[in-house]
Amino acid sequence: MNFTVVNEGFQCRNCKATVPAQRGSCRNHCTQCLYSLHVDAEYPGDRASTCNSLMKPIGLTQSGKKGYIVLHECTKCGEKIRNKVAPDDSMDVVIALSRFPTP
Repeated sequence: MNFTVVNEGFQCRNCKATVPAQRGSCRNHCTQCLYSLHVDAEYPGDRASTCNSLMKPIGLTQSGKKGYIVLHECTKCGEKIRNKVAPDDSMDVVIALSRFPTP
């Protein structure tokens, strides 16, 4: 799998929070509400998607290697993408999302 490093801060389109770049990794979702944007098409960081819609966090799973993983679903096209929970993500939101486990 290809991976393009894109490490930049942004303003969340869902809750309007200012989200800083993540040190040592690539930020792809809001730290406050966990929403993301559907900007990648083939692989993380390619920014080739033409959808550009909000990705709603709909579930949570746990991976022995990666830790907790949020499942996002695009609010426009329905595509589902998994993203690793970041250390500075709101644990209140992560805990609330844990009520919706994903396979």
